Amino acid sequence: MRRLAELRAPEIGERLSAGSVVIQPIAAVEQHGPHLPLATDLVIAERLVDAVVAERGDDLDLWVLPPLAYGKSNEHDWCPGTITLGATTLLQVLDDVGRSVARLPTRKLAFVNGHGGNSSLLQVALRELRLAHGLATFLLHPGVPPDQGGASTREELGMGIHGGLGETSLLLHLRPELVDMGRAARHVPEGLAGNRHVRFGGPVAFGWTSDDFGPSGVIGDPTGATAERGKQQFEAMVATMGEALAEVARFALPAG
Repeated sequence: MRRLAELRAPEIGERLSAGSVVIQPIAAVEQHGPHLPLATDLVIAERLVDAVVAERGDDLDLWVLPPLAYGKSNEHDWCPGTITLGATTLLQVLDDVGRSVARLPTRKLAFVNGHGGNSSLLQVALRELRLAHGLATFLLHPGVPPDQGGASTREELGMGIHGGLGETSLLLHLRPELVDMGRAARHVPEGLAGNRHVRFGGPVAFGWTSDDFGPSGVIGDPTGATAERGKQQFEAMVATMGEALAEVARFALPAG
């Protein structure tokens, strides 16, 4: 595995080049309902990056940083066990990471984000890091979250955004010992389904916390989740992420 933190200091200049891509996984430690572990987002992001780098790391010259386990998760802060960073804190952490990466031979930093609640801040950070440190910065997701325009299942009315079918199936494939399907239950915000604009994935965003939609913190329907579905989903994610990182590796901004 091409883990940057496992290199010795002299190897930085020997093994990294201007064409290297440094990957920073970032996720969250937060409630995912009564059936999934707090580390759900972290497990998915870590395992995805590891799988992609195992397949494409040598030919794309990918290097992985240790994951940032904590993110901006205050929509789940009502539930003990959630550990969240504030927006200002997370932006400062991202700037510190970028400043440090800018001292490497490479100029490319790609964030792989496992938690939808980080997305807006990461978008801000991309430009800030570019301006402050001259990095080419990128944001990739295991899958685009449904509340940001990504796909969700018909059973979840297009709003399976947290602890639902997709995440539960992935954990059944990746870490089945951490899943308690006996506690899985459907909690879909059906009252929003008829809205054209104000809904998850609609063009009008709204502020929310996960307990707005029920005491479990689930927004989706995990009851039909299976390990086989998770395996198929994970393999598709690995393929898509590999394609995306190939484009990152050869990406260049116009000369001006």
